[in-house]
Amino acid sequence: MNTCRKLLHTRFRVDDIERTAKFYRDVVGLIETRRHTSPRGAQLVFFKAPESDEEIEICQLPNSPSVQVQPDLTHLAFSVESLEAFENHIAQFGVKFSDGPTTTSSGSVIAFMDAPEGYEIELIQRSK
Repeated sequence: MNTCRKLLHTRFRVDDIERTAKFYRDVVGLIETRRHTSPRGAQLVFFKAPESDEEIEICQLPNSPSVQVQPDLTHLAFSVESLEAFENHIAQFGVKFSDGPTTTSSGSVIAFMDAPEGYEIELIQRSK
């Protein structure tokens, strides 16, 4: 079949690859799976959530203009066991929710925070 079969990764360009890698690793809790320099000279770092196959690729391109993330353009969404526990965890790094927690009509609770360049991250605590 000549169709796409599986999502492999999503790429986000960043201004400071080390600062952003530290954020996704330490604050969000993702696993760094690999890093390398592309043939074009871009610094690349790949991450995955512990229970996911798909990866997130962050990329710092040499001599590129600063990243300008438009409001509400895109976001990543992750499930968390407890938003309260996650909020306590991120507070250790000086990070706060930018919105929420908010209970949805399904009973799930959601909150949002911002990554260093302003990419939005949605956190979802599923209803029990």
